[in-house]
Amino acid sequence: MSEIHGVAKTVYELMNGVKYCIDDYQREFKWGQKQVAELVDDLSNKFLQDYQPGHPREKVAEYGHYFLGSIIISRKGNKNYIVDGQQRLTSLTLLLLHLNHLKKQHPDPDSITPIDGLIYSARHGRKSFNMDVDEDERTACMEALFEQKPFDPNGQSESVQNILARFEDIAESVPQELVGDALPHFVDWLIDNVHLVEITAYSEDDAYNIFETMNDRGLSLSPTDMLKGYLLANITDVAKKNSTNSLWKQRILNMNEVGKDVAADSFKAWLRSQYANKIRERKKNAKPEDFDRIGTEFHRWVRDNRGSIGLDQSSDFARFIERDFNFYSRQYLRLMQASASLEPGLEHMLYNAHHGFTLQYMLLLAPLTPDDNSETINLKLRLVAMFIDILLTWRLWNFRSIAYSTMQYAMFLVMRDIRGLDPESLALTLHDALGREEQTFATNDGLYVHQQNRRYLHRILARMTDYLEQQSGVPSSGYMGYVSGSGQQRFEVEHIWADKPERHADEFPHPNDFREYRNRIGGLLLLPKSFNASLGPLPYDEKLPHYYKENILACSLHPQCYKHNPGFLRFVRESGLSFQPHTEFKKADLDARQDLLRQLAERIWNPNNLLAEVTG
Repeated sequence: MSEIHGVAKTVYELMNGVKYCIDDYQREFKWGQKQVAELVDDLSNKFLQDYQPGHPREKVAEYGHYFLGSIIISRKGNKNYIVDGQQRLTSLTLLLLHLNHLKKQHPDPDSITPIDGLIYSARHGRKSFNMDVDEDERTACMEALFEQKPFDPNGQSESVQNILARFEDIAESVPQELVGDALPHFVDWLIDNVHLVEITAYSEDDAYNIFETMNDRGLSLSPTDMLKGYLLANITDVAKKNSTNSLWKQRILNMNEVGKDVAADSFKAWLRSQYANKIRERKKNAKPEDFDRIGTEFHRWVRDNRGSIGLDQSSDFARFIERDFNFYSRQYLRLMQASASLEPGLEHMLYNAHHGFTLQYMLLLAPLTPDDNSETINLKLRLVAMFIDILLTWRLWNFRSIAYSTMQYAMFLVMRDIRGLDPESLALTLHDALGREEQTFATNDGLYVHQQNRRYLHRILARMTDYLEQQSGVPSSGYMGYVSGSGQQRFEVEHIWADKPERHADEFPHPNDFREYRNRIGGLLLLPKSFNASLGPLPYDEKLPHYYKENILACSLHPQCYKHNPGFLRFVRESGLSFQPHTEFKKADLDARQDLLRQLAERIWNPNNLLAEVTG
């Protein structure tokens, strides 16, 4: 049967009870944090353009629709094999999984349209997921996510590790506006108003011909190509046109070597950082402004705003490439590098990148000017990265979202305020911005670990442990060792109290109260995975001698730490932090430890550090 069918389908029509298979040679799920964050942001923004609190559910039928693209299916017998679209369908399944969890937590879960059938179907008491990949490990991973059970990614395939990471990214990216009363409306909108085109071929050759035609034929120009064409067309000097063209091609090649989206992302970050003065309001029928248009059509935005960015004569267009593009694209590549590996003096960029905070790039570029020398550039970058680091850690400490959609507007305002500032003015402006924040370390003395913040809290503990070791002058695994170790040196968040509520019945009559207290940061350490596996269930007095052999933050629980560590004792004396040994670990000890870690956090993430950078 040599036919090709193309049908527009809603998410519900596409995924309800339908199984999609994936061939052996294209099984890997490779989407990163950026792609799923953009997907969630696009969907939530489109929904929030129409949603108003108090709308009856039937009003959703009048909301705007969203096109999610096409998928290509090869039909073999009674099975649908995905030729193109696995990344979107897998990500969509993960979003549905998260919404299903939110539904269970909703005050009236029965009021929300069931979506289980879009995720899996059950036969003979066993779940069969609609993304039906014949891999035991992926099935086990999906079952763990569905059941909200832990699943160890260590040693798993690339797809499984990406699925787990992207599920957490989705959970962090869904804006709070969708979690409460809006959730039933959003679920209805997602399954009925979001559309894809399913193209089905009944021979594998036809399916791959369609794929190649859609992706290769015609070599459609990217926004980067179109911007280049526009700028070069306005340079009349032939020699200048040739030299700027060579510069452009070489720099784009450099960025493409880093990643296929790096060039486009660099233009968005650069143009937003220097020129965006307005952003779309989050209300129905609000029009896209500079910030939004640069994000979706930066090539057209440059053309439409040539006057406001100083593009008039041929020499202006040449300058725009030779000076501005050359400078900001070079800086962007450096930011990418510093966000991937520790660069002395710019460590905070990596810390922010580990939190998945992609908005940092436009903020980092905002105060830079092409006339800045390298020392000034480094100082400005350090100040902005430190500011972001403090802000993100404050928010995480107070259980506040740092997702793109949540932070976008506030970061736009900061970006606009710091544009082109000198270092002294920049430090003061950023310090003042932190001073206006209502929530700091002092506003939450009950920080605890839970499923959605475990990765963040791991990194906060890594920073604390590494900082304490550096200040004490003792050997350290370093921040990267604590967050990225492997094998037996892979560090995990370890509870000081074993999960044995009966041992603490004198202070916690109810096991749930014990477990809530046990999860507080004062009762947590970073320890090698092998420690957790072999010693985790032991009572505190039996674990304490082993803590003495571990990192200085764990060691500080033991009395001996205060006798043979001159560097540590000097730091304790000079800092005034309330370190003390704990021969037993009762509720009062955990409270004291909680207060100590808050003090340590206030020292590491201190807004006055910004001023110290420019005053010495």
